[in-house]
Amino acid sequence: MDNLVAIAGIGLTPLRPVSPDLSFRELVFEAATRAYADAGVDPRDVDGVVTVAEDLHEGTSITDEYTPDQLGAVLKPVQTVAGDGLQGLAAACLLIRSGAADVVVVEAHSKASNVLEHEEVLAIALDPLYERPWGLDPHAVAALEMRRYLHEAGVPERAVAEVVVANRRRALRNPFAAYGADLTVEQVLTDTMVADPLRAAMMSQTADGAVVLVLAAPETARALRGRPVMVRGIGWASDEPSLSGRPWAEATYAHLAAAMAYRDAGLRAPGGQVDLFEVDDTYAHKQLQHLEAALGLPPGGALREGAALAAADRVNASGGHLGMGYGYDASALMRVAVTALQVRGEAGPMQLPGVRTAVVLSWRGVPTTTGGAVVLSAA
Repeated sequence: MDNLVAIAGIGLTPLRPVSPDLSFRELVFEAATRAYADAGVDPRDVDGVVTVAEDLHEGTSITDEYTPDQLGAVLKPVQTVAGDGLQGLAAACLLIRSGAADVVVVEAHSKASNVLEHEEVLAIALDPLYERPWGLDPHAVAALEMRRYLHEAGVPERAVAEVVVANRRRALRNPFAAYGADLTVEQVLTDTMVADPLRAAMMSQTADGAVVLVLAAPETARALRGRPVMVRGIGWASDEPSLSGRPWAEATYAHLAAAMAYRDAGLRAPGGQVDLFEVDDTYAHKQLQHLEAALGLPPGGALREGAALAAADRVNASGGHLGMGYGYDASALMRVAVTALQVRGEAGPMQLPGVRTAVVLSWRGVPTTTGGAVVLSAA
């Protein structure tokens, strides 16, 4: 059986800091309408749905009960993945690879503007016995990691600020991005200190939006309207969950996920064969960590060997989470959508020339050590 799976339809709403005029159901309906039209498929022809949703972020129990209607998936099999967007994509790919389904829809959404106390929600994910009683702010966890990374990798804080400047500027070319801006390094380095050395500008800001992808077996996708983008390989991994036992300077989970995806894709030297890397930058220093994982480099390698890629806009051409906005567990799937558009040559003002193969690398966020990776290529 051919292990390839095709992304046959792409639907993504523009991300916004707030969306008081739309419910999350309306956002999902808009994304689904775009995806079905792009693929040229009727919802009645879909074999199953994977929705990526976490009750903790939604503020509603059993959130998948509120998903089928706007996807046209009533009486269809619906699976809920309470995890990273790429884990949901992997579940859909496995349904098709196994032969259990021929056309599968993957959905994720964010109505982050409905969450009043974002930090308090994140803090609930900390270990309830050994970590939560300290009242530790989740952003402080990211700051501790940033400090350790800068120390072991020999990376100056200025390099982290340069990530912010580059991504926010790239987002000005992205019609889906909520936080495009023309900043200077000095503005970033003098912004409000959240937890030393993490400054407010180095953190992605939340955004509302929805994304729907129509996946199909390759032979089915070729008969549909949309230009298929192939999922060549996919991987996911979790590392040590506790704060006391995890490695702080290196994103081990990302190295493991990337290696799994490359094996799945038969890709040996990603640096020479990949035209675009879209890596998680929930916090600016994470882009450096995750680029090192995507390239198989040790801490500090992103500045030495990844600098040329970044300078050529081959890293986070979308503007990343810093520029697009952070949509909780939908974030990674949103990045897959804009990357698939790059591979198609349909990314509009942010389109780069010659993108045939791309890698998306995700992280589920504080306090997890969970991430995923996917290799996309032109059909």
